[in-house]
Amino acid sequence: MNKVEWTLPGTVLSVDADRPQAAEEVFSSLFLAGGLVLSQVTQVTGLEPYIIQNWVRRGFLAPPKQRKYTRRQLSRILMINALKSTLSIEQICKLLSYINGALDDEGDDTIDDTELYGAFVLVAGSVQKHGLTSESEMNRLIADGLKDYKESIPGAKERIEQALRIMITAWRAAQLQTKAQSMMNALCVSADFEKGEIYV
Repeated sequence: MNKVEWTLPGTVLSVDADRPQAAEEVFSSLFLAGGLVLSQVTQVTGLEPYIIQNWVRRGFLAPPKQRKYTRRQLSRILMINALKSTLSIEQICKLLSYINGALDDEGDDTIDDTELYGAFVLVAGSVQKHGLTSESEMNRLIADGLKDYKESIPGAKERIEQALRIMITAWRAAQLQTKAQSMMNALCVSADFEKGEIYV
């Protein structure tokens, strides 16, 4: 049986698509020695350091403590990175604020960003592997992804489910856009080749 890999949303890291726990194993190993410095965060995300620093300055996440980013902060960065090609940064911030209040204050969160990203990855992994056939299927996957979530205030789980539906839809839209662009590039190369015109 061939091993199928997929890239974790918001990262440059590939994991085995047949092992749902693979993402958790990767992130747990990254934080064995504590937090990550900025250069490590950039290696995981593929982002330039100034982008992450800008997000901190703009209040999209709490600042690192002693120059180290926590897993919770990394999860926030990964979610923003995974969604930014489809949604504007302002829309992403509204979405995350909808469930977690002030983005630079972790004290008012209804769900830890690590738990939210974990649910996002579980649903995205299933969508990546099996596709998405219906809205009811997405709702079932989201319910599975949040099965261990303990609601801190009434209505929080419903808000989180709604946010996850938007996140998965935006992430999938970005994937489909990339695939369409790749198909279009292949078509153009093929058409140009058939005409004897090759552009580099």
